Amino acid sequence: MNRWQTLTSGFVAITLLSAGLAFGQQPKADCKTATPEKVEGQVVRVDQKTNKVTIRDKSGTTHEFQANAETTKDLKAGDTIEAKLRTAPKC
Repeated sequence: MNRWQTLTSGFVAITLLSAGLAFGQQPKADCKTATPEKVEGQVVRVDQKTNKVTIRDKSGTTHEFQANAETTKDLKAGDTIEAKLRTAPKC
């Protein structure tokens, strides 16, 4: 009887530890969205607080880019620009 209790408690402990490891894993990044390396279009919105620029390309698709404070200071809605992606998203 004691042997079965020891084996059962060992099995339960291993199961609980394995489940904790499985739940602790990070989900993979969503790399299905294609990020363009270069976008030419019209500035739709400039957020000075977060330094984000929203651009609408010729096909009508909007893209949001993170920029530095110097860049957002000089931009306004309606400007035509060409934006290049410096670093690719990590997948």
